[in-house]
Amino acid sequence: MASPLPIAWLNGNFVPLAEARISPLDRGFLFADAVYEVLPVYDGRPFLFNAHMGRLERSLAAIGMAAPLERAAWISLFDELISRNGGGNQFLYVQVSRGAEFGRNHAPNPTLSPTVFLMASPLASLEDSVRESGVTAVTHPDERWKRCDIKSTSLLPNILAKGAAAQVGATEAILLADGCLREGSSSSVLVVRDGTLYAPPEGADILPSTTRALALSLAERIGIPRRIEAISEAALRHADEVLLGFATRGVLPVCRIDNLPVGRGLPGPIWQRLQAAFEAYRDTVARLPVDEEA
Repeated sequence: MASPLPIAWLNGNFVPLAEARISPLDRGFLFADAVYEVLPVYDGRPFLFNAHMGRLERSLAAIGMAAPLERAAWISLFDELISRNGGGNQFLYVQVSRGAEFGRNHAPNPTLSPTVFLMASPLASLEDSVRESGVTAVTHPDERWKRCDIKSTSLLPNILAKGAAAQVGATEAILLADGCLREGSSSSVLVVRDGTLYAPPEGADILPSTTRALALSLAERIGIPRRIEAISEAALRHADEVLLGFATRGVLPVCRIDNLPVGRGLPGPIWQRLQAAFEAYRDTVARLPVDEEA
Protein backbone atom coordinates (compact mmCIF):
# COMPACT_ATOMS: atom_id res chain seq x y z
CA MET A 1 0.00 0.00 0.00
CA ALA A 2 1.28 3.46 -0.90
CA SER A 3 2.34 5.82 1.87
CA PRO A 4 -0.22 8.46 2.89
CA LEU A 5 0.10 12.00 1.62
CA PRO A 6 1.98 14.50 3.78
CA ILE A 7 -0.70 16.92 5.06
CA ALA A 8 -3.39 15.96 7.58
CA TRP A 9 -6.06 17.88 9.52
CA LEU A 10 -6.47 17.47 13.26
CA ASN A 11 -8.90 19.36 15.48
CA GLY A 12 -9.01 22.52 13.41
CA ASN A 13 -5.47 22.66 12.05
CA PHE A 14 -3.63 21.46 8.96
CA VAL A 15 -0.46 19.71 10.12
CA PRO A 16 2.24 17.48 8.66
CA LEU A 17 0.91 13.96 9.11
CA ALA A 18 4.19 12.85 10.67
CA GLU A 19 3.69 15.46 13.41
CA ALA A 20 -0.01 14.82 14.17
CA ARG A 21 -0.56 13.88 17.82
CA ILE A 22 -3.53 12.94 20.01
CA SER A 23 -3.73 12.21 23.73
CA PRO A 24 -3.26 8.58 24.84
CA LEU A 25 -6.40 9.23 26.91
CA ASP A 26 -8.49 9.76 23.78
CA ARG A 27 -11.48 7.42 23.87
CA GLY A 28 -10.81 6.36 20.31
CA PHE A 29 -7.44 5.02 21.45
CA LEU A 30 -8.64 3.52 24.74
CA PHE A 31 -12.02 2.07 23.73
CA ALA A 32 -12.36 2.37 19.92
CA ASP A 33 -15.11 4.86 20.84
CA ALA A 34 -15.02 6.38 17.37
CA VAL A 35 -16.45 6.12 13.87
CA TYR A 36 -14.85 6.73 10.49
CA GLU A 37 -15.42 7.15 6.77
CA VAL A 38 -13.33 6.59 3.65
CA LEU A 39 -14.10 8.67 0.54
CA PRO A 40 -12.50 8.26 -2.89
CA VAL A 41 -11.44 11.42 -4.71
CA TYR A 42 -11.34 11.58 -8.51
CA ASP A 43 -9.76 14.57 -10.28
CA GLY A 44 -9.74 16.47 -6.99
CA ARG A 45 -13.46 15.88 -6.26
CA PRO A 46 -14.85 13.71 -3.43
CA PHE A 47 -16.93 10.89 -4.95
CA LEU A 48 -20.35 9.99 -3.50
CA PHE A 49 -19.86 12.76 -0.94
CA ASN A 50 -23.45 12.90 0.28
CA ALA A 51 -23.73 9.12 0.58
CA HIS A 52 -20.55 8.94 2.65
CA MET A 53 -21.46 11.90 4.84
CA GLY A 54 -24.94 10.47 5.38
CA ARG A 55 -23.40 7.24 6.60
CA LEU A 56 -21.00 9.10 8.88
CA GLU A 57 -23.91 11.04 10.37
CA ARG A 58 -25.88 7.82 10.92
CA SER A 59 -22.90 6.14 12.59
CA LEU A 60 -22.39 9.15 14.89
CA ALA A 61 -26.08 9.24 15.81
CA ALA A 62 -26.00 5.51 16.59
CA ILE A 63 -23.30 6.07 19.21
CA GLY A 64 -24.96 9.19 20.62
CA MET A 65 -22.81 11.87 18.98
CA ALA A 66 -23.69 14.87 16.85
CA ALA A 67 -21.83 15.55 13.61
CA PRO A 68 -18.96 17.94 14.42
CA LEU A 69 -19.37 19.83 11.12
CA GLU A 70 -22.15 20.65 8.68
CA ARG A 71 -21.81 19.17 5.21
CA ALA A 72 -20.87 22.52 3.67
CA ALA A 73 -18.01 22.80 6.16
CA TRP A 74 -16.91 19.23 5.44
CA ILE A 75 -16.74 19.83 1.70
CA SER A 76 -14.71 23.02 2.19
CA LEU A 77 -12.34 21.18 4.48
CA PHE A 78 -12.02 18.24 2.08
CA ASP A 79 -11.33 20.57 -0.85
CA GLU A 80 -8.55 22.31 1.08
CA LEU A 81 -6.97 19.03 2.23
CA ILE A 82 -7.10 17.60 -1.29
CA SER A 83 -5.51 20.77 -2.69
CA ARG A 84 -2.74 20.84 -0.07
CA ASN A 85 -1.91 17.25 -1.01
CA GLY A 86 -1.63 17.94 -4.72
CA GLY A 87 -5.14 17.22 -6.03
CA GLY A 88 -5.83 14.46 -8.54
CA ASN A 89 -6.94 11.02 -7.39
CA GLN A 90 -6.78 10.37 -3.64
CA PHE A 91 -8.83 8.88 -0.89
CA LEU A 92 -9.71 10.58 2.37
CA TYR A 93 -9.86 8.94 5.79
CA VAL A 94 -12.10 10.72 8.31
CA GLN A 95 -12.26 9.71 11.96
CA VAL A 96 -14.34 11.20 14.77
CA SER A 97 -13.80 10.00 18.33
CA ARG A 98 -15.72 11.05 21.42
CA GLY A 99 -12.62 12.89 22.67
CA ALA A 100 -10.29 12.71 25.65
CA GLU A 101 -10.71 13.16 29.40
CA PHE A 102 -8.27 12.89 32.27
CA GLY A 103 -8.57 9.20 33.09
CA ARG A 104 -10.13 6.04 31.78
CA ASN A 105 -13.89 5.96 32.27
CA HIS A 106 -16.13 3.44 30.52
CA ALA A 107 -19.22 5.66 30.68
CA PRO A 108 -19.32 8.25 27.87
CA ASN A 109 -18.89 11.83 29.03
CA PRO A 110 -21.29 14.11 27.10
CA THR A 111 -19.20 17.22 27.83
CA LEU A 112 -16.14 16.10 25.84
CA SER A 113 -15.06 17.80 22.63
CA PRO A 114 -14.68 15.26 19.80
CA THR A 115 -11.34 14.49 18.23
CA VAL A 116 -11.62 14.96 14.46
CA PHE A 117 -8.84 13.66 12.21
CA LEU A 118 -8.46 13.60 8.42
CA MET A 119 -5.70 12.28 6.21
CA ALA A 120 -5.30 11.60 2.49
CA SER A 121 -3.63 8.79 0.55
CA PRO A 122 -2.96 8.12 -3.14
CA LEU A 123 -5.78 6.32 -4.97
CA ALA A 124 -4.53 3.60 -7.28
CA SER A 125 -6.14 2.88 -10.63
CA LEU A 126 -7.58 -0.51 -11.47
CA GLU A 127 -4.73 -2.86 -12.34
CA ASP A 128 -4.62 -4.66 -15.71
CA SER A 129 -4.12 -7.92 -13.81
CA VAL A 130 -7.49 -7.46 -12.08
CA ARG A 131 -9.24 -6.74 -15.37
CA GLU A 132 -7.73 -9.89 -16.85
CA SER A 133 -7.70 -12.35 -13.94
CA GLY A 134 -9.77 -10.87 -11.11
CA VAL A 135 -8.87 -11.30 -7.46
CA THR A 136 -9.01 -14.18 -5.00
CA ALA A 137 -10.87 -14.55 -1.71
CA VAL A 138 -11.27 -16.97 1.16
CA THR A 139 -14.30 -17.58 3.33
CA HIS A 140 -14.14 -16.89 7.06
CA PRO A 141 -16.61 -17.08 9.96
CA ASP A 142 -18.17 -13.74 10.86
CA GLU A 143 -17.00 -13.11 14.43
CA ARG A 144 -17.96 -9.44 14.69
CA TRP A 145 -20.36 -7.71 17.06
CA LYS A 146 -24.09 -7.20 16.47
CA ARG A 147 -24.02 -3.61 15.15
CA CYS A 148 -22.02 -3.93 11.96
CA ASP A 149 -24.17 -1.19 10.43
CA ILE A 150 -22.14 1.31 12.48
CA LYS A 151 -18.85 2.17 10.77
CA SER A 152 -16.91 1.87 14.01
CA THR A 153 -13.14 1.80 14.43
CA SER A 154 -13.61 -1.36 16.51
CA LEU A 155 -12.31 -3.59 13.71
CA LEU A 156 -10.29 -6.36 15.36
CA PRO A 157 -12.41 -9.25 13.95
CA ASN A 158 -12.20 -7.67 10.49
CA ILE A 159 -8.43 -7.33 10.86
CA LEU A 160 -8.02 -10.97 11.87
CA ALA A 161 -10.16 -12.11 8.93
CA LYS A 162 -8.20 -9.91 6.51
CA GLY A 163 -4.99 -11.28 7.98
CA ALA A 164 -6.17 -14.84 7.35
CA ALA A 165 -6.79 -13.90 3.72
CA ALA A 166 -3.40 -12.21 3.40
CA GLN A 167 -1.62 -15.27 4.77
CA VAL A 168 -2.70 -17.27 1.73
CA GLY A 169 -2.25 -14.43 -0.75
CA ALA A 170 -5.96 -13.61 -1.11
CA THR A 171 -7.36 -10.11 -1.53
CA GLU A 172 -10.35 -10.49 0.77
CA ALA A 173 -12.05 -12.63 3.41
CA ILE A 174 -15.75 -13.22 2.70
CA LEU A 175 -17.64 -13.49 5.99
CA LEU A 176 -20.25 -16.19 6.59
CA ALA A 177 -22.70 -16.60 9.48
CA ASP A 178 -25.55 -19.06 10.02
CA GLY A 179 -24.96 -20.55 6.59
CA CYS A 180 -25.36 -17.20 4.81
CA LEU A 181 -23.20 -14.55 3.18
CA ARG A 182 -22.71 -11.32 5.15
CA GLU A 183 -19.99 -9.16 3.53
CA GLY A 184 -16.22 -8.95 3.17
CA SER A 185 -13.82 -7.99 5.92
CA SER A 186 -13.47 -4.56 4.25
CA SER A 187 -15.93 -4.77 1.36
CA SER A 188 -19.48 -5.49 0.30
CA VAL A 189 -20.22 -8.68 -1.66
CA LEU A 190 -22.56 -9.19 -4.62
CA VAL A 191 -23.37 -12.49 -6.31
CA VAL A 192 -24.42 -13.17 -9.91
CA ARG A 193 -26.52 -16.18 -10.92
CA ASP A 194 -28.20 -16.65 -14.30
CA GLY A 195 -27.65 -13.00 -15.24
CA THR A 196 -29.22 -11.57 -12.06
CA LEU A 197 -27.29 -9.54 -9.48
CA TYR A 198 -28.04 -10.57 -5.89
CA ALA A 199 -27.25 -8.64 -2.70
CA PRO A 200 -27.90 -9.67 0.92
CA PRO A 201 -30.46 -7.48 2.73
CA GLU A 202 -29.14 -4.59 4.79
CA GLY A 203 -29.52 -4.71 8.56
CA ALA A 204 -27.48 -4.64 11.73
CA ASP A 205 -25.24 -7.46 10.48
CA ILE A 206 -23.73 -5.61 7.48
CA LEU A 207 -22.53 -2.10 6.74
CA PRO A 208 -24.68 -0.07 4.33
CA SER A 209 -22.13 0.18 1.52
CA THR A 210 -21.98 3.23 -0.73
CA THR A 211 -20.24 1.24 -3.48
CA ARG A 212 -22.82 -1.54 -3.30
CA ALA A 213 -25.64 1.03 -3.51
CA LEU A 214 -24.05 2.58 -6.59
CA ALA A 215 -23.51 -0.84 -8.20
CA LEU A 216 -27.17 -1.76 -7.68
CA SER A 217 -28.29 1.60 -9.06
CA LEU A 218 -26.06 1.25 -12.12
CA ALA A 219 -27.30 -2.31 -12.67
CA GLU A 220 -30.85 -0.99 -12.85
CA ARG A 221 -29.84 1.73 -15.31
CA ILE A 222 -28.17 -0.69 -17.71
CA GLY A 223 -30.81 -3.40 -17.52
CA ILE A 224 -29.21 -5.98 -15.24
CA PRO A 225 -31.88 -7.64 -13.07
CA ARG A 226 -31.22 -7.32 -9.34
CA ARG A 227 -32.63 -8.92 -6.22
CA ILE A 228 -32.16 -8.23 -2.51
CA GLU A 229 -32.40 -11.47 -0.55
CA ALA A 230 -30.47 -13.73 1.79
CA ILE A 231 -27.64 -15.52 -0.04
CA SER A 232 -26.74 -18.98 1.23
CA GLU A 233 -23.17 -20.23 1.42
CA ALA A 234 -24.08 -22.78 -1.25
CA ALA A 235 -25.33 -20.00 -3.56
CA LEU A 236 -22.07 -18.11 -3.03
CA ARG A 237 -19.99 -21.16 -3.86
CA HIS A 238 -22.01 -21.98 -6.99
CA ALA A 239 -22.27 -18.40 -8.27
CA ASP A 240 -21.52 -17.48 -11.88
CA GLU A 241 -19.76 -14.33 -10.65
CA VAL A 242 -18.87 -12.83 -7.27
CA LEU A 243 -18.12 -9.11 -6.94
CA LEU A 244 -16.49 -7.11 -4.16
CA GLY A 245 -17.30 -3.44 -3.56
CA PHE A 246 -14.59 -1.20 -2.08
CA ALA A 247 -14.78 2.56 -1.62
CA THR A 248 -11.17 2.89 -2.76
CA ARG A 249 -11.17 0.29 -5.56
CA GLY A 250 -14.67 0.23 -6.98
CA VAL A 251 -16.17 -3.16 -7.86
CA LEU A 252 -13.73 -6.06 -8.33
CA PRO A 253 -14.39 -9.51 -9.82
CA VAL A 254 -13.58 -12.51 -7.60
CA CYS A 255 -12.35 -15.39 -9.74
CA ARG A 256 -11.32 -17.87 -7.02
CA ILE A 257 -12.78 -18.55 -3.56
CA ASP A 258 -11.00 -20.95 -1.22
CA ASN A 259 -8.76 -21.87 -4.16
CA LEU A 260 -11.71 -22.98 -6.32
CA PRO A 261 -12.80 -21.12 -9.48
CA VAL A 262 -15.85 -18.87 -9.50
CA GLY A 263 -17.77 -19.62 -12.70
CA ARG A 264 -15.25 -19.87 -15.53
CA GLY A 265 -12.50 -18.52 -13.28
CA LEU A 266 -12.30 -15.22 -15.18
CA PRO A 267 -13.97 -11.80 -14.86
CA GLY A 268 -17.51 -12.28 -16.12
CA PRO A 269 -19.88 -10.31 -18.38
CA ILE A 270 -21.91 -8.74 -15.55
CA TRP A 271 -18.77 -7.36 -13.93
CA GLN A 272 -17.56 -6.06 -17.29
CA ARG A 273 -20.85 -4.22 -17.88
CA LEU A 274 -20.91 -2.82 -14.34
CA GLN A 275 -17.28 -1.73 -14.56
CA ALA A 276 -17.92 0.15 -17.80
CA ALA A 277 -20.97 1.81 -16.24
CA PHE A 278 -19.01 2.68 -13.09
CA GLU A 279 -16.19 4.28 -15.06
CA ALA A 280 -18.64 6.29 -17.17
CA TYR A 281 -20.52 7.48 -14.08
CA ARG A 282 -17.30 8.36 -12.27
CA ASP A 283 -15.99 10.36 -15.22
CA THR A 284 -19.31 12.20 -15.58
CA VAL A 285 -19.78 13.23 -11.95
CA ALA A 286 -16.12 14.18 -11.58
CA ARG A 287 -17.00 17.28 -13.63
CA LEU A 288 -20.05 18.23 -11.51
CA PRO A 289 -20.42 20.13 -8.25
CA VAL A 290 -20.99 17.78 -5.31
CA ASP A 291 -24.63 18.82 -4.91
CA GLU A 292 -25.35 17.78 -8.51
CA GLU A 293 -24.12 14.23 -8.13
CA ALA A 294 -26.79 11.92 -9.55
